[in-house]
Amino acid sequence: MTTPATTPYAEFDGRPATADDLRIPAFAGYGHFTAMQVRDRTVRGLDLHLERLDAANRELFGPPLAGDRVRELIRHALDSTGIRDASVRVHGFMPPGSAETVTMVTVRGPAQMTGEPRSLMSVPYARPVPHIKRPGEFGQTYYGELARRSGFDEALLTLPGGVVTEGAITNIGFWDGASVVWPDAPALTGITMALLEDGLARTGLPSARRPVALDGLGAYRSAFLSNSQGIAPVRRIDGTSFAVDEDLMKRIRQVCEDAPRDAV
Repeated sequence: MTTPATTPYAEFDGRPATADDLRIPAFAGYGHFTAMQVRDRTVRGLDLHLERLDAANRELFGPPLAGDRVRELIRHALDSTGIRDASVRVHGFMPPGSAETVTMVTVRGPAQMTGEPRSLMSVPYARPVPHIKRPGEFGQTYYGELARRSGFDEALLTLPGGVVTEGAITNIGFWDGASVVWPDAPALTGITMALLEDGLARTGLPSARRPVALDGLGAYRSAFLSNSQGIAPVRRIDGTSFAVDEDLMKRIRQVCEDAPRDAV
């Protein structure tokens, strides 16, 4: 079968989702997930995705989540849809009364960030337990929608005192003219961010983690966002405008493109 881009196909532990299966995320949604872009049945940073799932599963539920099993489930879901390029999410749940993790894999059409410069509205919100990627984030959704209704593309999450952490669905990096600066604050280390940190170091472009505050944004020449769907420059945060550094964006995108792909 071929799954339309707008309709996710879901499997639970390697079989098509039933109504009973879908009650798990609907009514017992305590869990975690990772999101990846599959191209020709390969994924950048697949080992990082598998490590994320295993670490989160151990922390939330106790048991490990074996990487080989996850790969098998992703392959099976892709085979079921008959597509090679896709947006894939892998969720781990443990329903009440169960002692084993239920793994849900969803497949839909591929997605790609447009690359158009983005605007961000700062909001006073930080995710609890931010190192775990999990579904049902009310705060992120609420502030993301509020930002869009206010004429921005995304919300920028901040701690008290205006300390920058992350975008609602992205990581944010800043360029001070000499190095890429990632906010040193509680946040999810995205897979694309991790690949960029590693790749920038190998290409000689300095990268560092330092505290970033809203009242200090004027010290940075440019900024960009990253997530599983790609990379995009930032044109403004609240009332602070940033120039789009095309040379920097080209280098960062190239670092991302050069990250090795692993077969699922």
